[in-house]
Amino acid sequence: MRNKIIPCLDIRNGRVVKGQKFENVADVADPVQLAKRYESEHADTLFLLDIDRKDRRTFLQIVREIRVATSFPLYVGGGIRSVEDVAKALQAGATKVSITSAAIEDPAIIEQSAYAFGDDKIILSIDAKKISDNKWHAFTSGGRVDSGLDVIAWAKRGEALGASEILLNSIDADGVKQGYDLPLNKAVANAINIPVIASGGAGKMEDFSSVLAEENVQAALAASVFHYGEIAIPDLKSFLNNA
Repeated sequence: MRNKIIPCLDIRNGRVVKGQKFENVADVADPVQLAKRYESEHADTLFLLDIDRKDRRTFLQIVREIRVATSFPLYVGGGIRSVEDVAKALQAGATKVSITSAAIEDPAIIEQSAYAFGDDKIILSIDAKKISDNKWHAFTSGGRVDSGLDVIAWAKRGEALGASEILLNSIDADGVKQGYDLPLNKAVANAINIPVIASGGAGKMEDFSSVLAEENVQAALAASVFHYGEIAIPDLKSFLNNA
């Protein structure tokens, strides 16, 4: 499987927004227009994240509109609390559905969703924060609450329950543009057999090549560097092909 480049659209009140370390959120763009731009730039997949979680109807309508307007795979997450929520996201056009906090509260949701829809449809998303050297905990509630779960152990359990990929979000690196958390991604990738999607910290092209050099880190997700035109996806892909 070749490395994938995945722009992420954080959606609130029907708009794409972006912050730093899950805070200081600012407006960016219209989600449908931005999705069409990323498809034209040959992004491999688009990640749509509901960070509002209060108006699911509007968010799912945006997923439907993007599904109609584009043809590349759509990963959808945020606010997924039940198997029914997974079903609604898939019906709206999601290729895969990502589960974060609800999976920590009730791990059976991964197993039940994988059984109902196929294990290739389920992503375990982990919001990871460093608590000491080479140790990270999974956080819930948009990165505000420490679950006490060791990230590596949780990733291994998620794989056993039927997740097809791990989306590894570094809270410490989110929006800072100082590079992906390489020790975090390496530790998780070495512990499991399913692919890792690295998220949080992209600032320059070399950040992508560094994290994708890790075996089993098969995709890199980013937002602001793409949204604001700091890195063009076609240029990034040429850079990675030559790296």
